[in-house]
Amino acid sequence: MFLIGFPLLVIPFAVYNIVAFLVPSVEWKTEIARAHMMSGTDWVMNAGELLIAVSIFILFVETLKTRRLVGRTILDNVLSTILLVVLVFEFLEVDKAATGTFFLLLVASLVDVLGGFTVRRNVEVGAAETVGA
Repeated sequence: MFLIGFPLLVIPFAVYNIVAFLVPSVEWKTEIARAHMMSGTDWVMNAGELLIAVSIFILFVETLKTRRLVGRTILDNVLSTILLVVLVFEFLEVDKAATGTFFLLLVASLVDVLGGFTVRRNVEVGAAETVGA
């Protein structure tokens, strides 16, 4: 229940910043997995791609959270919007954030905010139609 007002996309954002600022020797392009494909080529996953994949799953959980807990979406949307503003500021002002990985984290945060407002708007319209019926 404590996760209701907490934007979960803070987690990959925090991981990015911890790695970027506390372990600067680690690159987001560092290979972490390799698989030989049936086509004969090798598929390589790097650290940035893994962080983005985790962020997409977290975005899915955020979407479910918004749909399920309609009464608490205002607080959740406000916190998600604050996170988005912080991400945009960091992307524009901090040199270590000017990467494709960080940009995709920013896009995931934007989708979270827009999705939250869309769900909230649809719920309000549905409630108004129910009351008017």
